[in-house]
Amino acid sequence: MNPLRALVAVVCSVVQHGSPSIVTSNYVRSVATFCPLKRERNPVWGSKKHAARRKVQLQSAVLAMDPAVEEQLAPLRARCKEQGDLVRKLKADGATEIDIKREVLELKARKKELEDTILKLSPPDTFDRAKMNDLIKRRFFYDNSFAIYGGITGQYDFGPMGCDLIDNMMSEWHKHFVIQERMLKVNCSILTPEPVLKASGHVDKFADYMVKDVVTGECFRLDHLIKQHFEKIKSDKKTSQEEKETIERKTTLLDGMTMEEMDKIVKDYKMKSPLTGNDLTDAVEFNLMFPISIGPSGALKGFLRPETAQGIFVNFKRLLEYNQGKLPFACAQVGNAYRNEISPRTGLLRVREFMMAEIEHFCDPDDKTHPKFSQIADLQMRFYSACAQMDGESEKMMTIGEAVHGSGPPSLGTLSTPSELGALDFLLSNQSYILGHEPTQADVTVYEALKESPPSYLPHAARWYRHLDSFKASERQNFTGKIQRLEELTGGKYKGMVANETLGYYMARIYQYLLKIGISPKKLRFRQHLSNEMAHYACDCWDAECLTSYGWIECVGCADRSAYDLGQHSKASGVRLSVERPLKEPRIVDAVVAVPDKGIVGKTFKKDAKAVQEALALLSNEEAEKMDKALSEAGEYELNGFKLTRAMVPSFKREQKKVHVEDYIPSVIEPSFGVGRVLYSLLEHSFRVREDDDKRTYFSLPPIVAPVKVSVLPLSNKPEFIPFTVQLSNALTELNISSRIDDSTGSIGRRYARTDEIAIPFGVTIDFDTFNNTPHTVTLRERDSTEQVRMPIEEVAPTVRLLADGKMEWKQVTDKWPKFVAQETTK
Repeated sequence: MNPLRALVAVVCSVVQHGSPSIVTSNYVRSVATFCPLKRERNPVWGSKKHAARRKVQLQSAVLAMDPAVEEQLAPLRARCKEQGDLVRKLKADGATEIDIKREVLELKARKKELEDTILKLSPPDTFDRAKMNDLIKRRFFYDNSFAIYGGITGQYDFGPMGCDLIDNMMSEWHKHFVIQERMLKVNCSILTPEPVLKASGHVDKFADYMVKDVVTGECFRLDHLIKQHFEKIKSDKKTSQEEKETIERKTTLLDGMTMEEMDKIVKDYKMKSPLTGNDLTDAVEFNLMFPISIGPSGALKGFLRPETAQGIFVNFKRLLEYNQGKLPFACAQVGNAYRNEISPRTGLLRVREFMMAEIEHFCDPDDKTHPKFSQIADLQMRFYSACAQMDGESEKMMTIGEAVHGSGPPSLGTLSTPSELGALDFLLSNQSYILGHEPTQADVTVYEALKESPPSYLPHAARWYRHLDSFKASERQNFTGKIQRLEELTGGKYKGMVANETLGYYMARIYQYLLKIGISPKKLRFRQHLSNEMAHYACDCWDAECLTSYGWIECVGCADRSAYDLGQHSKASGVRLSVERPLKEPRIVDAVVAVPDKGIVGKTFKKDAKAVQEALALLSNEEAEKMDKALSEAGEYELNGFKLTRAMVPSFKREQKKVHVEDYIPSVIEPSFGVGRVLYSLLEHSFRVREDDDKRTYFSLPPIVAPVKVSVLPLSNKPEFIPFTVQLSNALTELNISSRIDDSTGSIGRRYARTDEIAIPFGVTIDFDTFNNTPHTVTLRERDSTEQVRMPIEEVAPTVRLLADGKMEWKQVTDKWPKFVAQETTK
């Protein structure tokens, strides 16, 4: 954990109040900004164009830079740090939004320069995307939908291997999360009425910018169009270096631009339709949801759901009842979602129809501890915090326990990284720690934790340290205040970079799942969202990102969404989605209660009368006062779509009530999996090329998710082999092990290569020794090492079952059975 979180809280309270107080969460929110992710252009699916340049260099997830390289990066890191501090100061000083935005854009440009330099200096790691795409298409893991009609961009059909792979991934997901965490499950409708998505914010805010070809009507996503045009200019040999740098800077700033700013770039560069050369329309907002009409009349408008989460939220009341009114509990849903992407690209990474697996964990907003957190607290993970992004630093390895609670005094060490010392200096910059301040024992605690003076380029922190250091140890012992330990100053608990235990617990479980199915730990990190990336209601949000040939891509989001979703649906529907908890002591509260005329309400609204009366009963004091005033002044008031008059609600009763319970809306922790993105990352991370033959490619998928677990390969198609083939096939089927029989006439090496291509982890070969010798034995081959052992035919099925379930390692097999070298008989 970053120990500064605890120290910063102490220093702030020492100086301002002479006693400790926790303020770091506000500090973190005030300084966060955003950082662009490096992405590359995607070749057309299945295309062999630019085959000579098809190897893509990947940025190493962990850069072990030598001192000479770090020396080159140091000034770039310092420039990022300098700009990050300026953004922090502007926010702290309450600068205008335009001024802050201008400096944020400059920060992004400096970060881009640093990232590009790191990529150039990092050890080369090449990946042949074209070879992998060829294997995926040839073996029909997936392919463009309706390919015989030319295909549709952004839509894919999954073949036998792809379907089985996804089924195995989701089966493991179900075991890992739903069963082991005792979750509830729902399967909700895809067709979603407009009011539901209006309440969630999707109708108003779920949009991208686009332009159209004025003649053909072809649509282009605005930022993609600009980037494509800039790439064309940069590739032109006539373009000067100065112009290339200008374009590079503008490309970096695109993500933070408004629609008007991007539209101005289109006009300044006189951009045309890339397909026809025709003029383009002005930019417009385009809602990414698919609109539908529900029912034959078309009166009920709706959308195909853009996510699965809303179905869980609107069923919260029923789920709470099913769970006997107890919190916390979690509910999961797996299903397809739909987003009408303007210009989908990069294969499975941006599509119009995709599978999501989402979990909504409902908990008390005042208690986000998790009972099983101690079980994963020591798990080492890679974190890329908002603070590190601001200061141009790399991600760091630490335990999830440290990330949530912080590291204790034994591991404080020296605060020496730019983000730690820079943040301390920033907090000291506007405070006088010498004039008018009498040092206390709290100052001493922080002073001793720092071990040594901060560097001179952080003058405020260095000045404060020198002031404390000017006293003799005996004098510091006589400072006023109680001698305290650091954990006492921070309320008994260190505050880490992850907001709470429940959020941290799910991050750890996500990490364990991704590693289990085959994601490389060296190409996996958790990146914290910066303030402009997070929704205004979110407390904290982290993305599990996988490094691919397209750069770091978000595969799983894990967010603390506070009580926003249930609160929005409560307001829109009039149904209180809340939980009651008993008070320790009864409380007397003031209440403003609507007194409806049930007769008039019943006659006016008929079957909706009950809903109107429930909505009136749920009015808060403020809402009731507002309604009473509106009825008195205007004579009518709209409540949840129902127009009420003074005759319907003639009076409001003001009274005092004794309450024994309090009502609260739960917070939600949401892990959200993009299954297609996880699948693509898994395929990249597991793609291999044999060292002795670069034409032999295969997927090194773990047995637990491999589409087919074992192949059965008779060495000959002679009748004598058939009984053994049938015996093996029946034994495997009886244990629910998926198998594939290849009794073709090709060589055994060629057949091994075919089974390797579709990621079959084990192969059983029936050879001449099988029926010539007794007891009858076969060979079992492991895909990655190509090692083989000889074992009795009866042992094959139970051994493969254990291997496929992850309950046995291949080494245990080679330790138990003799390695196969050659047949004793050949006919």
